[in-house]
Amino acid sequence: MDTAWLVPLSLAFGAAVGAGIALIVVLAARRGRSAAAVANQSVPEGVDQVLDAIGSAGVVVDSSNNVIKAGPSALALGLVFNAALVHPELVALVDRVRRTGEPVTDELHLSRGPFGSATIHLQVGASRLGARYVLLIADDRTESYRLDEVRRDFIANISHELKTPIGAVGLLAEALAEAADDAEQVRRFAKRLTKESNRLARITKEIIDLSRLQADDALGRHHLVDLDEVVAQAIDQNRVAADRHDIRLVSGGEAGVEVYGDDALLIVALDNLVSNAVQYSPAGSRVGIGISRADGVVEIAVTDQGIGIAEDERDRVFERFYRSDPARSRHTGGSGLGLSIVKHIVQNHGGDVRVWSQPGHGSTFTVRLPAASSAIAASLTASEK
Repeated sequence: MDTAWLVPLSLAFGAAVGAGIALIVVLAARRGRSAAAVANQSVPEGVDQVLDAIGSAGVVVDSSNNVIKAGPSALALGLVFNAALVHPELVALVDRVRRTGEPVTDELHLSRGPFGSATIHLQVGASRLGARYVLLIADDRTESYRLDEVRRDFIANISHELKTPIGAVGLLAEALAEAADDAEQVRRFAKRLTKESNRLARITKEIIDLSRLQADDALGRHHLVDLDEVVAQAIDQNRVAADRHDIRLVSGGEAGVEVYGDDALLIVALDNLVSNAVQYSPAGSRVGIGISRADGVVEIAVTDQGIGIAEDERDRVFERFYRSDPARSRHTGGSGLGLSIVKHIVQNHGGDVRVWSQPGHGSTFTVRLPAASSAIAASLTASEK
């Protein structure tokens, strides 16, 4: 070929390649703008206000199952995390609506939060919202499912545990009447009668508290909780008892950690753990409370240097009225309900509680809760305005 043609042919080839690349870039930009326009399409007017106002848990998802809007109740029930539906059962319900185009209603039994064994019972309705969105509305039926169980447990607890102090009060009252002429005996029986009546009142209160935790929506107050404040309150409530036994209470770990729930209930749970640690620790020892956060999970660990728990008893310490050391429990006035209350509070917050122990070396109780994500914080801030 004549070399004179090589230059114009090269120029023509280069121009063709350049035009092709330019065309591809232009088409890609147009497609990107089109996709962005679709993705940025707003939720139909009024849906935001409705989700914030209704008592049911409401969630709006787009065609990719991304959560576009979630009401406060949906966040409280742990249905949404990181802009996605937590439970595959909800995703399956959304997909079913897309396939059939018809509204769907179903009863679902779901775990509360990303881990833990607590279960919520929901009646969930799903329907199309415009061309691209699906609306989920969930009504919490957990209380009605628990009601019968709580009634049975309450009657069993009353008959099992209260008969002992009630019988003791009756016997002491008879002995007090017979010793009416002996002032020393009267004082001794009156002191024991007061002790048994206080124990009776304490057991009754804890049974009622435990029944309420099982029967009601324990998270009646939904807001962000600063765990530093929870730890400080629990330590303050046990300071006098710790000083009396010459036990140091020490806190540490990561600061500024937040979870989503009820601060009063979390204080009760941590107060019970710290109180147990103080009661079962020797004089001159230390009880530590530490907070850590990793991979969306918050851990609060309460560690003591006490008598420890035998391996065959560790799975039972959260049972109602179970006492690993009955003689010591009677001496300290324990009812055996404290750890059961802790377990139910933590479960109602979508978490779990674990125990590590070695006899003679102490125990560590670790509460694990879902961390409050930035998306939850933003939604709460918006809903409170």
